[in-house]
Amino acid sequence: MLNRFRLAGVAVAVTVAVSIVSAPHAALAKPGLPVKTDIYNVSELPVTMTEQGGKLMLSDSPEMVPADGIMYQDTVSGDVRLFFHHVNATKELKKVVVLLVNESTTAIDVVVNRYGLGGPGLDYLAVGKAAQLNYLNQEEVELIAVPAKGTAFLEPVLNQTVVAPDALVNGIYDFQTKNPVKVVVMMLPVDADPVEFVKEAKVLPADSQRLRGTFSGRDRLIVPSQVYNSNHDGVVGITLADHKLDTYVAGIDATDGSQTLNYGNYGVMYKVFLPTAFEQKYAVYLNPRGGEYAGALKVKYRHQEETTIGTPADTLFFGSKTVKDTAHIGDYAGGQSLWLTFSPPGASNLPVKILLAPVTK
Repeated sequence: MLNRFRLAGVAVAVTVAVSIVSAPHAALAKPGLPVKTDIYNVSELPVTMTEQGGKLMLSDSPEMVPADGIMYQDTVSGDVRLFFHHVNATKELKKVVVLLVNESTTAIDVVVNRYGLGGPGLDYLAVGKAAQLNYLNQEEVELIAVPAKGTAFLEPVLNQTVVAPDALVNGIYDFQTKNPVKVVVMMLPVDADPVEFVKEAKVLPADSQRLRGTFSGRDRLIVPSQVYNSNHDGVVGITLADHKLDTYVAGIDATDGSQTLNYGNYGVMYKVFLPTAFEQKYAVYLNPRGGEYAGALKVKYRHQEETTIGTPADTLFFGSKTVKDTAHIGDYAGGQSLWLTFSPPGASNLPVKILLAPVTK
């Protein structure tokens, strides 16, 4: 999943406008890592990574959708997250919808716990960042009733949304269902009825990246195995989504039964706990290691202070020039509870590092 291009000065239509959120507890002057930091050789903080329950449906292949049809579909139940990321690669206006299909003779209730939608838009980094910010900021619960032998929209607004050529739509939806329901992600003409279209629609071939499938372990808990002390440990890092220290989730492409790998862990939600020594103030940064990056983090500090921060907060993206780019998340008191919620954003490049460092004056 790559940021294919950016259009300077182009207004991007998103579900909720991208907001730039300043980091809490930050100094007035722009903070930075200690001067002598060798960011190419930061010590890795040992961590324990635990996969947690629920399924992840990933629909990102074909990313550049060349024709009408189904990009991905599977029948699921339980706790599910759907991450879809598609560009209208035709020369015509289209719509991208997610249809819930109930093939049983009993009505099904689908509870949507959290969601974020970005786009359609031509600036892919902006769309991916908007989806992340919207997801992390949204806490409403919605109930969708899917009638017996009937259908319903996971997101009704998509059926009324026109996707222009080359525009991207990116969505992240968490939902629960006790009974199996088929989830169908498809692109179709703007005037087509999705209920009729799905009856004849064909599954589109995957592209060379094959970023689609259903995966177990939609969440990942990360806890360091030692307490961080800024005076003794200096600058340390936690690497995410590199497939070495943090492996990619493997699953099955339900459209053909083949094995698939989620390169980048798109849609996986990370909960990172940072145990630190008392009386030692420290700073937290996000450092992109793979190129251009535009996302968001949710910070929960002292069990009650919650803030969603754009990464970076003061501009759309960073990481295009050097791996030395960092986004300051905040300065924090040691010994206090700090949780970070992170997920690889659509259109951005990976891996990333979370950096812990002494506070610079």
